[in-house]
Amino acid sequence: HPLGDDEMAASFRRRLRPTSAPPLDGDDLLDEILLRLSPDPSSLPRAAAVCTRWRCLVSDPGFARRFRLRHRRSPPILGCFVTEFAPTIVSFVPTLEAPNRVPAMALQLGLDYGIGNSRLLSCRHGLLLMLLSSCEILVWEPFTGDKHLLAIPPRFVGDERQITGAVLRAPGVIHPFLVVLLGIDKQDCKQAIACVYSSETGEWGSFISTLLSDEEADCLMFMRTPDVLVGDSLFWLVDLDQSSLPILEFDLHRQTLTVIPVPPVDTEGRGGFMLMRAEGGGLGFLFQSGCNVQLWKRKIDSDGDASWVLGRTFELDKILSLNLTEKESTVILSLAVQ
Repeated sequence: HPLGDDEMAASFRRRLRPTSAPPLDGDDLLDEILLRLSPDPSSLPRAAAVCTRWRCLVSDPGFARRFRLRHRRSPPILGCFVTEFAPTIVSFVPTLEAPNRVPAMALQLGLDYGIGNSRLLSCRHGLLLMLLSSCEILVWEPFTGDKHLLAIPPRFVGDERQITGAVLRAPGVIHPFLVVLLGIDKQDCKQAIACVYSSETGEWGSFISTLLSDEEADCLMFMRTPDVLVGDSLFWLVDLDQSSLPILEFDLHRQTLTVIPVPPVDTEGRGGFMLMRAEGGGLGFLFQSGCNVQLWKRKIDSDGDASWVLGRTFELDKILSLNLTEKESTVILSLAVQ
């Protein structure tokens, strides 16, 4: 039967009644609004300039942590660090326009750390890891200016070409960091070793090792390509001086170091090689020969056996307008897969 006016009003109010958490008010509501600002570098400084209340909210460490977590999947690319040789200089190249452009000089390390002879090893989670010599590495946070000079454990072979590493933080963590150092064991040159430094303890952990073949031990050098983090594992591509290319995997959770092969491609032809994240997750491998590019993915079956599977292939000259000279000299420096 039809409802009266009072009954209809009561029914309408019941349908509008919230079924989740009570509404936010005051600073909690403002906090939620500010968390939804763009992750561009100018967003929070502009918000902080509105009033004292807003400045207190956005400068709170808890807010900064939540802001980073909210935007962790879509952070803006502020620029890139490039290494120039002869002499070796690591410099910052900004990519954004004003008002989000970060001046190049604002992110220069300076010469007080021997930057003229340094080598950039890793860049992740707002941190840079640099090899200053066979005895020291530097962890640098460009935006805060924090610098951590670490002595390389003496068990590593002193050849700088046989030392590499990675720096990382746990998701959402701002201050503590880990450094994973990788190299050849001075006590047994047929072993590769890894060691993890924790900024929380200020100490290096135990050594983790894996046996190398005679060929790998004699001429192992790490390529000047960045490490790749996939899940709990870090991967590095190794250059064996005109020979086959193995990959070293360090599992952060299991604390294991293993050697895995590259896909079945012609590595002796010295085409282009690159480790990367694969489409849909997992470890990927890019192989370039001339204009032909192959994207491989490492898959693990139900029995735990791993194998490489060829995914997409494409021809660069069909995507880009290249002349004959460019076809012969084009090299892929990086690739982002979504």
